[in-house]
Amino acid sequence: MPERSQDPAPTGALPKSPPFGTDDGARRSVLVVDDEDSVRESVARILRKEETEVRTARSGEEALELIRAEVPDLLLTDFRMPGMDGIELLVAAKRVAPEMQVIVMTAFGTVESAVRAMKEGADDFIEKPLSRGVLVPIVMKALERRVLVAENRILRDELERTRGVRNVVGQSSGVLRILNLIQQVAPTTATVLIQGETGTGKEVIARAIHQLSLRRDKPFVTVNAAALPETLIESELFGYEKGAFTGATGRRIGRFQQAHTGTLLLDEVAEMVPHVQVKLLRAIQESTIEPLGGSRPIPVDVRLIAATNQDLERAVENGSFREELYYRLNVVRVELPPLRQRREDIPLLVHHFVRRYSERNERPIHGVETAAMRALTNYHWPGNVRQLENVIERAVILSTDSVITPRDLPPELTANGDAPSDILHIPLGSSMDDIKSAAIQETLRRAEGNKELAAKMLRISSRTVHRWVRDHEGA
Repeated sequence: MPERSQDPAPTGALPKSPPFGTDDGARRSVLVVDDEDSVRESVARILRKEETEVRTARSGEEALELIRAEVPDLLLTDFRMPGMDGIELLVAAKRVAPEMQVIVMTAFGTVESAVRAMKEGADDFIEKPLSRGVLVPIVMKALERRVLVAENRILRDELERTRGVRNVVGQSSGVLRILNLIQQVAPTTATVLIQGETGTGKEVIARAIHQLSLRRDKPFVTVNAAALPETLIESELFGYEKGAFTGATGRRIGRFQQAHTGTLLLDEVAEMVPHVQVKLLRAIQESTIEPLGGSRPIPVDVRLIAATNQDLERAVENGSFREELYYRLNVVRVELPPLRQRREDIPLLVHHFVRRYSERNERPIHGVETAAMRALTNYHWPGNVRQLENVIERAVILSTDSVITPRDLPPELTANGDAPSDILHIPLGSSMDDIKSAAIQETLRRAEGNKELAAKMLRISSRTVHRWVRDHEGA
């Protein structure tokens, strides 16, 4: 799974004084920017009634000076203004305060302006003319996100101090939720079940839980059930005594005993054969194991983490996984989203891996061209973060420049054809379900995977888009 990492603001661009919207529960702060006095004052009046601290600016240049002096929680800016426009202000403001939320107001309602704003880092957009009923919920949601980001930054600092999540990169809502869940569950003895597609980083999360636990100085042991023949899984887990079977010329300690007082990760636990599931259930219930050929149980003190890329509930339903074992493992469940559902984390991951592999291979790679980053962000990543990491390692090694370009990427990432048209072609005779699916799919592509933006563009609820993605992409 991804690490949350951010490039520092340029020297000299940091705020000169603490933000007037603080992280200690004080009133949230909003900076409203619009060259039209009536719009600016109307928005400010509405938001002040919502117990927010509001400042105003009539130009991008004036707003940037205010941000440099005191960073607000939210920047609400017009799209088109004389001089520095809304996009230029957005880019400059994000350099000063990367965690600040930004909403762009536009009177033009074009797909292009909305997509451009979101691509440059806007957290949302809103169309003019503004109404209280539309403005307030969007602003309140953005301010809630700002609180979550601030809390996560504090959490990150604490986690780093305890050596926890150095390899967990990302700032999407899914990653933030996982980081908070890790903080809660790590200090306990609860068994954790991590579910996610192949390559989403299940072992990374398991190691983070161990490093944040009271067992951090004890062993962290892994066993991959899918990588072992069925005949060896039992002996690998529980060990064996001399003479237990043909070829057992000595005593061997299993993974449970190796992990005593520490953490044991059972990777791909759904692959365990039924008789091993029975012994595993007994080991969990009784905190003892019995090696093959042994005559007495051996007590073990192990914090258990299980991981799988399969749906264990379905496995229970079809009888391939024991129900009692599932409930024993599923005390706390961590669901890892696939990379295609958190595309906003891809640039962070890309820069993280570029730094890692340029340092490891002593290559002077300093960044990624815009066209290459667009290709990386638009790709569907069936192999998730693991595949992305491999692609970046390859690109760093093959690059002949100081930046990664599209020619350094595999052909499947750059063979996207022409840019999509504004016109959606529907064959005659298509059902309404087919038309709806085509519209959602194409709009998601235009919105570069951003489900909230796609829902706005289609004038439907974001829940409908999320449901469509889940049903059609196996999420």
